[in-house]
Amino acid sequence: MDSNTPPLPAEQARRIISELVRPLEGTEHVPLKEALLRVLAEDVAAPIDVPSRDNAAMDGYAFSAAALKPDMTHTLKVAGAVLAGHPFEGAVSPGECVRIMTGAPVPAGCDTVIPQENVTAKDGVIMMEASAFSPGDNVRLRGEDLKEGQICLRGGTLLKPAHIGLLASLGMAQALVKRRPKVAIFSTGDELYPVGSPLPEGGIYDSNRYSLYGMVKRLGCDVLDMGVIRDEPALIRAAFLEAARQADAVITTGGVSVGTADYTGQILSEIADMAFWRINMRPGQPTAFGRIHAGGKETIVFGLPGNPVAVMAAFYFFARDALYYLMGTRPAPLPRIAATSLSPLTKRLGRTEFQRGILAQNERGNWTVRTTGPQGSGILSSMAQANGMIVLPPECEAVPPGETVEVIPFEGLV
Repeated sequence: MDSNTPPLPAEQARRIISELVRPLEGTEHVPLKEALLRVLAEDVAAPIDVPSRDNAAMDGYAFSAAALKPDMTHTLKVAGAVLAGHPFEGAVSPGECVRIMTGAPVPAGCDTVIPQENVTAKDGVIMMEASAFSPGDNVRLRGEDLKEGQICLRGGTLLKPAHIGLLASLGMAQALVKRRPKVAIFSTGDELYPVGSPLPEGGIYDSNRYSLYGMVKRLGCDVLDMGVIRDEPALIRAAFLEAARQADAVITTGGVSVGTADYTGQILSEIADMAFWRINMRPGQPTAFGRIHAGGKETIVFGLPGNPVAVMAAFYFFARDALYYLMGTRPAPLPRIAATSLSPLTKRLGRTEFQRGILAQNERGNWTVRTTGPQGSGILSSMAQANGMIVLPPECEAVPPGETVEVIPFEGLV
């Protein structure tokens, strides 16, 4: 570890991660309900038309508009009713209609559905004005959503609720997905104590591992929690090697700076091929990334800072992408919202900074953002208050109130 190496620009660090991390091998079939946040391993073609036949888009009356003369009032005999899941027997003749419910199959001889509120129904007939409908109204055509054989999802898709529903609409009970990454996490430091235990003088509770656990699980990865490793080089070395043997990625917090007891960087420089040690950003500058070769395989490793906010920022903007690459998908660019700053913002020129912000819309519907207050990287409560990160690029310095800034909403990070 060379403490004199200048920190990398944030975009260069992201590019290095994208070039070095490769998708995991291996696939498995899982029940559809267990496929959420898994990555699809193959293209999916629709085995059926969706919908499988013409059906009503709303409650009303089905009839043949083609059989009617334009520009007049029409009176149609109600020949029956059709409910969802119960096809109408036979065909509907010209001059007739059927009562139909949303989702019910449109009977033969019908091409239009008029909403029930647009007709007058009495004594088995309905009356309607020609101006109340157009041919084809309120009919969902067979194959309108998907046609049999059409590719509806591509391999590499991260399956979200809408994708799960789409696969269910095709009658698929399982999905072929890529192997889920296992991520080993641990914290280092003699000052760290487990939650639920008495806190001695000089001690702090190990919050970083809990934040890290939540962020990794929320991405859909398996977690191997190795706890707290004390500041002893032999223990830290053994933890890294064991984690590399068991997991596909190792993420640690603390010990990557240049303090007297910061052993993580020293050990990683001995056992791993490190791509970088620092990123030109705040918070999170002492963020290290590389690869460990152990147990006959290659495992990516992140050494994140020890300060709580820096841990979350470094994970969200760097480690998150790497885990998605392992999963076999390419993360979409994080959404950015242009907002008017209500707070004066300052930073050092030449460095990317992420400041915690509270994003809101004013009475005119315009986006505004204000900071959560002091931006120290140890103030974890600021992350709980914030709903986004204000992005201040390297060329930016002071931002007075009223200027426009970019904000990455936290909800875009999942």
